[in-house]
Amino acid sequence: MQENPLPVSDHPKLTSTLIISSLIAALGGLLFGFDTAVISGANDQLKNQFQLNEKELGFTVAIAMLGTIIGSIGAGRPSNIWGRKVVLLVMAFFYFISALGCALAWDWYSLLFFRLLGGVAVGGASVVSPLYITEISPAYYRGRLVGIQQFNIVLGILLAFLSNYLIGLQSLGKEEWRWMLGVQMIPSILFFIFLFPIPESPRWLVMKNRLSDAKDVLTRIGVHSEKIETELEAIQKSLGNSSQDHHQSVLRWVYQKPLFLALMLAMFNQLSGINAVLYYAPTIFEKAGAGKDSSLLQAVAIGSINLLFTLLAMLVIDHLGRKKLMIIGSIGYITSLITTAGAFYWYRDGFTTFGSSLVLISLLVFIASHAVGQGAIIWVYIGEVFPNKVRAQGQSFGNSVHWIMATIITFIFPSFASYSPYLAFSFFALMMVFQLIWTLVLMPETKGIPLEQLQKHLGVDQ
Repeated sequence: MQENPLPVSDHPKLTSTLIISSLIAALGGLLFGFDTAVISGANDQLKNQFQLNEKELGFTVAIAMLGTIIGSIGAGRPSNIWGRKVVLLVMAFFYFISALGCALAWDWYSLLFFRLLGGVAVGGASVVSPLYITEISPAYYRGRLVGIQQFNIVLGILLAFLSNYLIGLQSLGKEEWRWMLGVQMIPSILFFIFLFPIPESPRWLVMKNRLSDAKDVLTRIGVHSEKIETELEAIQKSLGNSSQDHHQSVLRWVYQKPLFLALMLAMFNQLSGINAVLYYAPTIFEKAGAGKDSSLLQAVAIGSINLLFTLLAMLVIDHLGRKKLMIIGSIGYITSLITTAGAFYWYRDGFTTFGSSLVLISLLVFIASHAVGQGAIIWVYIGEVFPNKVRAQGQSFGNSVHWIMATIITFIFPSFASYSPYLAFSFFALMMVFQLIWTLVLMPETKGIPLEQLQKHLGVDQ
């Protein structure tokens, strides 16, 4: 397929409303990242507190992933009915209740329930935050603005690792894990408060026939006044005219191409092993010979590299495009995962200082590769490839696949890695070889193409 064949309109203004709204919506990503990674520092204490075996510990971590599946499947339709903003407010409330409940958990089952609720918030926010930003962003800035979501995810991961490290230095004893899991209440409250002033998505407003409100939002986000009517007409045409069009299922043959692209991208995202590394980073480093405090600090290094390279990806995603970044990331994945697998095989009888350093360096390269590739692309790309009328459902579909895979990988990784870290990382490396082939052969470019023209570009125009 020819890349980027459609002309890009004059560069729109970057207004304060556009920037601030994107930043606030992306706070859902920050809480997503924080919730995803914070459990990593509490694994050993939870294991001792509730007398958990490896499978029970894996389930304690993975139950949040079950929640993400519920949240990602369930968020699409409510966001179409009540709006993107209302659903984000609900997710912020869920984040707060989850953090409070985990901090006060009185037994293993109560902890599981509140972890599940937190997962629902993560799944819902992972759908609606990038969906909202995609729909308010001009094509020229879309990759960078939606990239704020991923930047905030990795910032949340870094803050979680840093929070765990700082709390670990306080010698709080056996209740330390409560502080690690409960501190998320603070950003949850801020997210809830900051959401109130942001505008609703103009494309959702058009869907609800609130054209006057949509015009106002388009003006506020920087669409040139002389182009607002043209923009509205394009959005209306892409949505169709009947209410039936607005509620049609995404699981139709006409949408086979975006469904396939979302399916493969979401599956490969987790088959890289990224969540396994983030959830169990301290444990992996301990297996590679690091002490407890050192393993927590090395996890902070993982988060820092993730943040740095995500920022780099945001700067170039709308220039290099999605496909080139995926190729770069895939090559980095393969190299780093093979090296990590080799280190665990070579030093299977005991790690030397060099061996431990090799694992650390390899996983830093792995995280950097994820940040510039899959991490920067997934939330942008899944939101782009679906037409307006089914974008919320399409985002839910892609995110659901992502979280189903994350649940499986997160649940089986402790047992798999305990049996053979070498085989676990070898498997991830093989999957990334397949990702590279898929990217080179089957992944179309989407950079710089307006949303209403992308469906024609992908052959799904009706």
